Amino acid sequence: MKKSKIILFSILFFLSIKTAISCSEENKIDEKPKVETGTVTDIDGNVYKTIKIGTQWWMAENLLTTKFQNGEAIQNTISNTDWASLSSPSYCFYNNDFETYGRIYGAFYNWKAVNDNRNIAPEGWHIPSDEEWKTLINYLGGFYVAGGKMKEAGTAHWISPNTGATNSSGFTALPTGSRGGTTGEYGWIGLGNDYWCATSNTDTEAWAYYVGNDMAGCLRLSHNKLNGFVIRCIKD
Repeated sequence: MKKSKIILFSILFFLSIKTAISCSEENKIDEKPKVETGTVTDIDGNVYKTIKIGTQWWMAENLLTTKFQNGEAIQNTISNTDWASLSSPSYCFYNNDFETYGRIYGAFYNWKAVNDNRNIAPEGWHIPSDEEWKTLINYLGGFYVAGGKMKEAGTAHWISPNTGATNSSGFTALPTGSRGGTTGEYGWIGLGNDYWCATSNTDTEAWAYYVGNDMAGCLRLSHNKLNGFVIRCIKD
């Protein structure tokens, strides 16, 4: 009789452990964050993919608009000399080639366009501040690893080695290159890109966030406001 009780107790104990493990695994599945996505449309009718990262909603594609929210046109500057001497908001496409580059990488804007009170972002969205960028970077594990989690994986667009790229965040950063503020020349495509930040640093420089093909991290850099960089918008 005593032996039977021991066997029965062992069976019940095993079943309770199995049930506890099963419940624990179910909870883990339930606790796994769900990927939330959507779209947003700008004044030109361009439709962008959006994704929720932490508590923030980000565009998952670079801005392409040629107008402010009120419908007023942004100046398109082609000449290198003109770009280097701009005193007004402006945009361009890499090598002034929309079909080859603009459709994939979006447009470059100078910081005058970023800082204009007519708002270059789609309605209900804005250019992220330095603090909003830091919130994203911190959520992705900090500056040493955030870049890899933001970058599109593989080498379809990135030049090898595209270090640490997983795009686990869904941000899908592309190597857009940039346009120099003092020369107006294009460069760095395939190697990296800078995203404008809405926060000024000095009279002539503003903050930008950089990801590159040879690093898993993300850099916070102060750049000439005449530079042409891409823009990612964040929801209000």
